[in-house]
Amino acid sequence: MCGRFAQAQTREEYLAYLADEAERDIPYDPEPIGRYNVAPGTKVLLLSERDEQLHLDPVLWGYAPGWWDKPPLINARVETAATSRMFKPLWQHGRAIVFADGWFEWTKEDGHKQPYFIHRKDGKPIFMAAIGSTSLERGDEAEGFLIVTAAADRGLVDIHYRRPLVLSPEAAREWMRQDISGKEAEEIASDCSLSADLFTWHAVTRAVGNVKNQGPELIEAVN
Repeated sequence: MCGRFAQAQTREEYLAYLADEAERDIPYDPEPIGRYNVAPGTKVLLLSERDEQLHLDPVLWGYAPGWWDKPPLINARVETAATSRMFKPLWQHGRAIVFADGWFEWTKEDGHKQPYFIHRKDGKPIFMAAIGSTSLERGDEAEGFLIVTAAADRGLVDIHYRRPLVLSPEAAREWMRQDISGKEAEEIASDCSLSADLFTWHAVTRAVGNVKNQGPELIEAVN
C-alpha cells in the first residue's frame, strides 16, 4: 500500500531524470516542493503527457466516479486495474507518474504503530506509477488519481505486504506515453518495476502520523 510519501526536492531535480526542457511544458521553479508528509485528499503534483509533452498539474490524491458511493480510493492494485470497471478507462488513457523521495509504511511494534520511511539506497528519487483523470481542461467532476500498487517482495514484505509500483526513469517515461496501449502498459508494469533490492528503510518519528506535521525531521532515522 502507499498512504503517505515525501515530495520535497525541487521539481527540476525530479524532472532531470525524465526529460529535457524541450520535452516538457512545465515552468521552471527553483523552489523546493518541501512536502515531507503528503497525504491522501490533498492536491499533489502529478506528471502526465499531453500533446507529446510532459505536464505537471496539481491533482487530488483520491478517485471516486459518480456511481461510487464509498469514500474515494487512493490505490489501485496492478493485478486488476487494467480490467476493472472503475480503473480500466484510467489505465487506458490516464496513466501518470508521481515523483517522490520515498514513502511511509507502518508496522505494529510493542503495542504501537511504528512508521518507516522507505527509499532508494542510492538516494535517487522514485517514480511511482499512477492512474487518474488528469485532463484538467475537461473539468471532470471525478478528477483525481490513484497510486498503482503491487505485491511487496523480499525484505519489503517485513514492512507491508503491498508496495507502490516504482518504475525506472526510462520505464516511467514509457508509461506516460499516450501512444502506448493498455496492453503495453501491462507489460511495463510487469517487467519494469524496480526490485526490492534497490530499497532500504528506517524507523522515523511517529509525528508523521499527523498530516499537519511537515519538515525534514519526519524522514530522518530514529533509534
